[in-house]
Amino acid sequence: MKKSYLIFFILCYSVNAQNIKASSVKKEMKRVANWQIDHFRDTYSGRKKPHHIADWTNGALYVGMVKYAEIAKNKKYWKWLKNIGEQQNWKLHWRKYHADDHVVGQMYVELYRKYGDKEMIAETIKGMNYIIDNPSKEPITLDNYKHLERWTWCDALFMAPPLLAKLANETNDSKYTTFMMREYEATKQHLFDFEENLFYRDNSYIGKLAHGNKIFWSRGNGWVFGGLTLIMDEYEKDSEAYEYFKDIYLKMAKKLIDIQTPQGHWAMSLLSQDVYPTPETSGTSFFTFGLAWGINNGLLDKSTYLPHIEKAWSSLCSHITKDGMLGYVQPIGAAPGNAWADKTEVYGAGAFLAAGAEIYKMLKK
Repeated sequence: MKKSYLIFFILCYSVNAQNIKASSVKKEMKRVANWQIDHFRDTYSGRKKPHHIADWTNGALYVGMVKYAEIAKNKKYWKWLKNIGEQQNWKLHWRKYHADDHVVGQMYVELYRKYGDKEMIAETIKGMNYIIDNPSKEPITLDNYKHLERWTWCDALFMAPPLLAKLANETNDSKYTTFMMREYEATKQHLFDFEENLFYRDNSYIGKLAHGNKIFWSRGNGWVFGGLTLIMDEYEKDSEAYEYFKDIYLKMAKKLIDIQTPQGHWAMSLLSQDVYPTPETSGTSFFTFGLAWGINNGLLDKSTYLPHIEKAWSSLCSHITKDGMLGYVQPIGAAPGNAWADKTEVYGAGAFLAAGAEIYKMLKK
């Protein structure tokens, strides 16, 4: 009897450990992508109006939607993205220096790469050139939200640096890389905790403890970790830029698998799992995306990291509703908080699609 039970347990474990198939990943991505497109102009995070189409929230969605469009083999997703660019007249959002208003430019570059129309990136190049030629003189600190012209909060490292890396690649002009790396290093020195290998959301959290632990916001670090992969995609593996970002990436990756919850997600306050037991899918999606990318690009050992990716993906998929909505996405915020099974956000869907795309590539290999 005991022997039969042991065999049954081993068989069940083997099935559970290998239950992610490329076809099922693509199916879940399609459900989430289609639901989000159908509900694109809904209101989220308690706002009275839908997000502006060039808002950072949607910019993160577009990053994931581009990655899904590349594997979906259905032109409707490219057409949907292209329509967004046309509605916006291929312009960045309204604030010249604010990183959140630059992220939509990442989609423009990807559409330019597909369609070859220089009009798609002309305004983006113009906007980034202005910033480089007229760099902000504001401090790197974030004081009561007064200083937002530089990358003074860690989310910004997803929004602007990948765009500058893409422009460096497309224009073959090193000025974008030079500016980007200088500003990135300033933010790293300001917000990176060299003991924990995680980023503070902004300087208001440096030196503070909650429940005896330092406060590292899950989605904030997810922005950084996902952004690192987008940057490294634009550089040769032996380049100075690639090596710089790889160093940060590997330190974060090692830390992340050490603090993943037994349920597969990451706690909203990364070092306080017991205080924040509620699942949260936006940070978890970004981490899953980044870890799967690392295996696909030969930076992470598959035998070590794959079980963590499988566990995270299973957790994420368990929070998709029957209709295709990704639940448990923390609303707009700047710190650990609450998430609910019946609430979502566009950036959560974007992060999920990015994660699925990398897992799909990994499994297809």
